[in-house]
Amino acid sequence: METVLNFINGKQVPSRGTTAWPIYNPATGQQIRQVIMSSAEDVNEAIDVAQAAFPAWAETSPLRRARVMFKFKELLLRDFDKLARVITEEHGKVYSDSIGELQRGLEVVEFACGIPHLLKGEFSEQAGRGIDIHSAMQPLGVTVGITPFNFPAMVPMWMFPISLACGNTFILKPAKADPSLSIYLAELLKEAGLPDGVFNVVHGDRHDNEILMRDPRVQAISFVGSTPAAAYVHKVGGEFGKRVQALGAAKNHAIIMPDVDIETTADALLGAAFGAAGERCMALPLAVTIDDDTADKLVKALKPKVEALRYGPGIAKDGEKEMDFGPLITQQHLNNVTGYIDKGVVEGATLVVDGRGKKPAGYEQGFFIGGTLFDHVKPDMVIYQEEIFGPVLGIVRAKSFDEALQLINQHPYGNGAAIFTANGAAAREFTYKVQAGMVGVNVPIPVPMAFHCFGGWKHSAYGQLNAYGPDGVRFYTKMKTVTTRWPDYREGNEGAAFSMPTL
Repeated sequence: METVLNFINGKQVPSRGTTAWPIYNPATGQQIRQVIMSSAEDVNEAIDVAQAAFPAWAETSPLRRARVMFKFKELLLRDFDKLARVITEEHGKVYSDSIGELQRGLEVVEFACGIPHLLKGEFSEQAGRGIDIHSAMQPLGVTVGITPFNFPAMVPMWMFPISLACGNTFILKPAKADPSLSIYLAELLKEAGLPDGVFNVVHGDRHDNEILMRDPRVQAISFVGSTPAAAYVHKVGGEFGKRVQALGAAKNHAIIMPDVDIETTADALLGAAFGAAGERCMALPLAVTIDDDTADKLVKALKPKVEALRYGPGIAKDGEKEMDFGPLITQQHLNNVTGYIDKGVVEGATLVVDGRGKKPAGYEQGFFIGGTLFDHVKPDMVIYQEEIFGPVLGIVRAKSFDEALQLINQHPYGNGAAIFTANGAAAREFTYKVQAGMVGVNVPIPVPMAFHCFGGWKHSAYGQLNAYGPDGVRFYTKMKTVTTRWPDYREGNEGAAFSMPTL
């Protein structure tokens, strides 16, 4: 059985742990390789190596660090096809979706290539008589990224390109369900000229997370996962004096106004709810209409579209059209999603399209579930309150715009929200009042570009700074402000001053 290794100090090394975790091809349900959970010795070695590599890398000029990122970008583009196939094999998402994930990660690498400009700081000449003030943004030290299974390329690349470009060293602890891509990225960084020890990968479980969260040499932790886990990482990391950026769960809503084109809106909801089998924190699982007539039209338009969704293996056979989405990541997750649909039926939601128990021909052992559509979803239902992370779309019927907006604002999660409308006034009011970190107007998945920031509100995010963009640079640096005076002693000694200094 092929084993995915750790990457420490510039080379792949076996874990000294004893617990093996199976890695499956979700489309076939067959184990394709394994990964060994890291021991405490493995994790401590990675921290030792990253700590030792930090001083020289921090003293490397931002321009030289940027050149490594430029070369890394070039290598990513060279190997896009191979990397996308690795993602599809272990995660299950369709090939074009894997390419899209890599592209969004690449955009953060491109942003990090501009680090000489981003780290310039500020300068004030003659802030006071004979006094100048300047600021410097300096690296923190050893930083850590703990990432989820649903984006094995994009989410790590939200983190390490900016951290490395800012002069930090980095330890990546990827999800154990699809860890191979992290080793490919590590090898590409080495090929791009990154010094040994600056980027390391350790595979593991919660015990390894605990070591990383508590070790005093680790200065910052970026985390993406469930809300309970994000809250815990934020709490423990904070207790041990670390910067923490922890992104949790989501339950994104879209308000559907009566003035929309129903067919166009239905297509937008289809891709947002069922793309990647719903395994996205920015998926759109809830559509809120503000009158029954719009709801009836929307359900009528959606029903045949959901029934016609094509799901199967992520790599299409020669001459065949690619599927709309692939399988879920594991059998356990398939059971969880199926259980949510069961709960929705018990709670009284109207099951318009049932995706349970459906398998594409030839892939009966894969972790597949068909698209599912609920109508009459109520705010007190579990399928409304909790993140399902599967291909399930629910229609919620409100009686007014104000009620629909209130539903969104009262929900415990606030990652993203959208409105579909031709009314500029309604859109403006929505974007101003909605309690969510990322907002779309006729855009179902409003993930910001790399030169802006990604982050939710409420229980969807913990920490003061968002991911990537300008906040990413702030998160991975500490500000130093220097006040300088060169007195001219030819004018005589001014003597001691005991009052609060002013300029």
